[in-house]
Amino acid sequence: MSSSFGTLFRVTTFGESHCRGVGAIVDGCPPGLALVENDIQTQLDRRRPGQSDLTTDRQESDRVTILSGTEKGLTLGTPIGMLVPNKDQRPGDYKEMSTIPRPSHADFTYQAKYGIRASSGGGRSSARETIGRVAAGAIAEKILQAHHGIEIVAWVSAVGTETAGAIDTAVIDRVAVDASPVRCPDLAAAGRMQALIRQAKDEKDSLGGILTCVCRGVPAGWGEPVFDKLEAKLAHAMLSIPATKGFEIGSGFAGTRMRGSRHNDPFVGRGEGLGTRTNNSGGIQGGISNGEAIYFRVAFKPPATIGQPQETVDFDGKTVTLAAKGRHDPCVVPRAAPIVETMAALVLVDVSLQQAARAAVASP
Repeated sequence: MSSSFGTLFRVTTFGESHCRGVGAIVDGCPPGLALVENDIQTQLDRRRPGQSDLTTDRQESDRVTILSGTEKGLTLGTPIGMLVPNKDQRPGDYKEMSTIPRPSHADFTYQAKYGIRASSGGGRSSARETIGRVAAGAIAEKILQAHHGIEIVAWVSAVGTETAGAIDTAVIDRVAVDASPVRCPDLAAAGRMQALIRQAKDEKDSLGGILTCVCRGVPAGWGEPVFDKLEAKLAHAMLSIPATKGFEIGSGFAGTRMRGSRHNDPFVGRGEGLGTRTNNSGGIQGGISNGEAIYFRVAFKPPATIGQPQETVDFDGKTVTLAAKGRHDPCVVPRAAPIVETMAALVLVDVSLQQAARAAVASP
């Protein structure tokens, strides 16, 4: 189904940008996990709008309520339902968009597919749909941390033409990431990024950027060969996030400029097992985790909805000038960090359960 993700840990999101609420249903969460709303709220707070002058002016507290699947603070193993109300709704801001498809937005394609669409704020193509992903992914993160000690950290490594310096993926944490409102741990670069975003906002324009993510503590052996490779699952997850335009893992496209003698990751002894001296593979070989840190990058385009007048056409093909109203992020990457983290967690918890099932069947 188009609104569901995962195999054993399966998530279905629901809701549109300006309906009464958005949320998710999680099926496959193991029983006995300590879980209350505050465990989920932390990541939702990092995703919510109105955090600073770098984001949309829409004011939403995004407070989550667990509707089902827990009792006395413990999961029951039954579906977990979660709801976040939409409070600051202004569907009137989108009156013009009922007849004019916004350039590079999903208005035209949704209309072509369904013959009808939610014209207020983009409906399901709005970034508010990601609330359900983040809520579900926060549960996945708690499972991964409790059972495997896995840490997932994403940060802004580029905004427009500004790029952060090298970041030590072995020690970077969310405290360092959240030290600046743009979520770039290189504070000098963060200052330049903030200035660039404010300039774009003042000019009613938008900017793209890049998020880098590291997943530490993933054991060797997770992921499936051939069609369900772990990097393919991660790419699927990341490219399903609104506004994404690219995914690369490990050396990525830069690896194409290297020779194999430099790109290969030689094995070394590490404790009672093996590790690699370098990590151009990004922690995955043959579609299966090798025990090294998994790291990847996700490219986000400039938000399609801008306030500048644009010459386009309406649904009847008549030339019109559109200056979009509403409240929109001039750059989505600062708020996208928790979305990338939680989508990575959804992939990893699913493959962890698949590996546990395989191990259980293989045991004598």
